[in-house]
Amino acid sequence: MALVEGLRRGEAKAFDTVYEAYGARLFTFLARLSRRRDLAEDLAEETWLRLVANAARLQADTRLGPWLFAVARNLYASACRSRLVEEAYSSTLIGLWPAGAARPSPFEETAAGELQRQLERGLATLPPQQREALLLVGVEGFTPAEAAVICGVTPETLRQRLSRARAQLSRAIGEATS
Repeated sequence: MALVEGLRRGEAKAFDTVYEAYGARLFTFLARLSRRRDLAEDLAEETWLRLVANAARLQADTRLGPWLFAVARNLYASACRSRLVEEAYSSTLIGLWPAGAARPSPFEETAAGELQRQLERGLATLPPQQREALLLVGVEGFTPAEAAVICGVTPETLRQRLSRARAQLSRAIGEATS
C-alpha cells in the first residue's frame, strides 16, 4: 500500500521499485502473447506511460501486478484490433508499405533446449485467450481469480480457458515427442 501511495504522490522511487518488480515480467508476457519483440516493446512502454498518467487516480488498495497486466493485455487487444483493420484495408493500398512476412519469434530462434522449443511451439498454437490465461497463471504466477480480473472474465470462464490451454499444450508437446 505504501508503494501505491508513493505512486499517487508522484515519487520517482516508487515508480522505480514497481518497474524493477514488474518490468521484465510484463515485457516477457507481452512478447509471448504477441510473438513480436517490437510490438511487445511498444506495448510495455505504453503500459508504463499509462501507470504514470493514472498514478494519482489509483485506489489505495490497488494491486499493482494485476493492474499492470490488465492494462498490458488491453493494449495488446487494441493493437490486434488495429492490425485487423489495417490488414482489411491493406489490399487496396498494395505497395504503399511492406506487409512483412511472419517470422519465427525471438523465443523460437533462441530457445536452448528441445523441451523449451516444444513448449514455445505449443504456446504458439493456442488461441490467444487460452495462451494469455496460461501465461498469466502458469508463468506470471497470478491466481486464476486474479487472471480472471485481468482478462475481464468470470473466474469460471478463466478456469475453462486454462483447462483447455493445458490440455492442448499437453497434446502438442506429446505429438512433438512422438
